[in-house]
Amino acid sequence: MSQLQATAPAVDDAPDRATRLRLYRSMTNVRLVEKRAYDLFLQNQIKGTSHLALGQEAIAAGFGVAMRADDYTFCTYRGHAHTLARGASMVGVLGELMGRECGLMAGKGGSMHLTSASHGVLGSYAIVGAHLPIAAGAAWSAQYRGTQQVAVCFFGDGTTNIGAFHEALNLAAVWKLPVVFVCENNLYMEYTPIGAVTAVEHPAADRAAAYGLESIIVDGNDADAVYAVAMRTLERARAGEGPSLVEAKTYRHSGHSRADPGKYRPLEEVEAWMKRDPITLYRRKLLGLSVSENEIAAIEEEILAEVDAATEAARKSPPPAVELAFTQMWSNGGFEWRN
Repeated sequence: MSQLQATAPAVDDAPDRATRLRLYRSMTNVRLVEKRAYDLFLQNQIKGTSHLALGQEAIAAGFGVAMRADDYTFCTYRGHAHTLARGASMVGVLGELMGRECGLMAGKGGSMHLTSASHGVLGSYAIVGAHLPIAAGAAWSAQYRGTQQVAVCFFGDGTTNIGAFHEALNLAAVWKLPVVFVCENNLYMEYTPIGAVTAVEHPAADRAAAYGLESIIVDGNDADAVYAVAMRTLERARAGEGPSLVEAKTYRHSGHSRADPGKYRPLEEVEAWMKRDPITLYRRKLLGLSVSENEIAAIEEEILAEVDAATEAARKSPPPAVELAFTQMWSNGGFEWRN
């Protein structure tokens, strides 16, 4: 597993007890909400498709805990985890997935477009790679205003073969923008192994040098390791030292989307990665650090109760008014065509 280690000393290799409990709480929060979303889909309470991050929770938690409240998050269609990790409510997320008025966007956006500006989540983007230049723009704004805010942009391994990836990296490096690009390398770009269509072993990290950036590879299933890299790269961005490119090695537990059984993945590969479940590993670590079973169980029970309450609140919320479809298409709040 040597290739999964960050290549330079981290700011905080040993987070304190309170931080570790925050990391575990965040991961558990994401896991239980997404498992509930899956159950609701089977009950026909969630329409259309959605993309779960089961197995990838340590990346969202590690960065979410390390980020400042006014930092920016940009994520892909697999954005439930990052939205929750920044503090968005369960009711808002589940309500949006269910197309209810209580949703983050009143049911108008759905699973692939979660947004919560009040939590710094400036959108989930369904078009692969579309958000990288936008994240660079947000970072440029922060740089211009001198706020020391950082934009953190999450994307999948397939994005590294998209032109916007290279354009955003180049511009961010030239202008020394305060942005951290995080590749969640789960080994598959939808149904195709990333290694089958990419000339280098590490699709993000091996390309960092082309933009004068450090090659950073981290075990994306180790919340402490992710948190340490997040602290270091965020500090670097705030200090005016420019962007970072992080490749977090991870694995999704299920298929690309709800419609994908994931049968193209070798069984032995799936079994090996399932043994490296980030939440199971972190729970074991906490027990080894003298956090009691009762304390851990209390966190899990508390979050499950919150998920149950959020589910019922979302179920009782009405669908949005039809008139909502004719709003917010343009900056003036309306929908009439302008040229």
